[in-house]
Amino acid sequence: MRLIQILSSLLLLAISHSITFAQIGVLGQDSTRRVISTAVSFLTITPDARSAGMGDVGVALSPDANATHWNPAKLAFLEKTMGMSISYSPWLQKLVNDMSIAYLSGYYKISKQEAVAMSLRYFNMGSIQFTDLQGRLQQDFNPREIALDGTYSRKLSKEFSMAITGRFVHSNLAGNFSNGPGNVNATPGNVVAADISAYYEKKKIIGMIPTTVAFGLNISNIGGRMTYNNPTTADYIPTNLRLGTGITAEIDEYNKLTFALDINKLLVPTPPIRNGQGQIIKGKDPDRTLVSAMFGSFNDAPNGLREEIQELMFAMGAEYWYKDIFALRGGYFNENTIKGARKYFTLGLGFRYQKFGIDFAYMMPTIQNHPLADTMRFTLLFDFGRSKQEKSVTDEEGAVQ
Repeated sequence: MRLIQILSSLLLLAISHSITFAQIGVLGQDSTRRVISTAVSFLTITPDARSAGMGDVGVALSPDANATHWNPAKLAFLEKTMGMSISYSPWLQKLVNDMSIAYLSGYYKISKQEAVAMSLRYFNMGSIQFTDLQGRLQQDFNPREIALDGTYSRKLSKEFSMAITGRFVHSNLAGNFSNGPGNVNATPGNVVAADISAYYEKKKIIGMIPTTVAFGLNISNIGGRMTYNNPTTADYIPTNLRLGTGITAEIDEYNKLTFALDINKLLVPTPPIRNGQGQIIKGKDPDRTLVSAMFGSFNDAPNGLREEIQELMFAMGAEYWYKDIFALRGGYFNENTIKGARKYFTLGLGFRYQKFGIDFAYMMPTIQNHPLADTMRFTLLFDFGRSKQEKSVTDEEGAVQ
């Protein structure tokens, strides 16, 4: 259905998986681009201001309530009994004034080694007007997408944890609208997905400086395909592999410095090259089972290993804390030009006082007139309760060793 194709294209633009207006136009295509497109791509948008200020790193950063998005396994390392986070970002401010992303997350420590969490993500795509085939106004509608998550996280040793997350995703792009007799209604789409994550944290003394070295892994959005009106035209959701590391040095009692690096890869089929009749002439058929699509995504690019490497996305960032009260952040995100060309610098600020925190982030794309230029994010954090002090199984294991 033409309507759904247009809305899907707008969504791709919204997350900058398409190129800027100056290069290809809003809905145009460029044959030199090999962008991997998915449904509900809002699931990959950075929700919180801390990571957004650090170039979109997060899988191995020190844990907070926003670990529900980046790496739920980190939740087991949180010290407070419970906490929550509220994030908000106006979206595509250069184009419209009524799009936004909101994110709410909260966790609770069952014990020192276990945590549960929930999060809610809401993507408001503003208001659109539907017309009939003669161009007459039929109705106004507010396209929106929602994701609701539930997580269980547990330490398996003093330094290692894992987590599993269940996710329900609802996407309503057209609200059952039909533009005439004989046309198929564009119904809302629903899908269920899961995340599997792991986190390792080791405290060391390096050059007489207390240092924490961390590694993280998160395979997110493992699930079926999304369809809006016909199962035969179902689209993959953005199953993603995220690997990363972070190093935090406590220089002295006042100053702390963190460096982090994330590498991302979509675990969905690379689009093949087709001839004018739609027949595949290079690459592999993207119509596969979930498992085949995930594992096959490492060797299905039509241009071989070179293109597979081009599908990797790199995020790097730094964070400086003064007395655990004030933070200054910066980062850079890079995506290959033929795979979406998202390249931008970020800046961020943070403030903590007792049980309250606030973060701010600002995006600066390297391409002029980019629709995501000047994107800002805001996050409020709240920590409740005391630290869990009871002895855990992992502590007992460490004592025996």
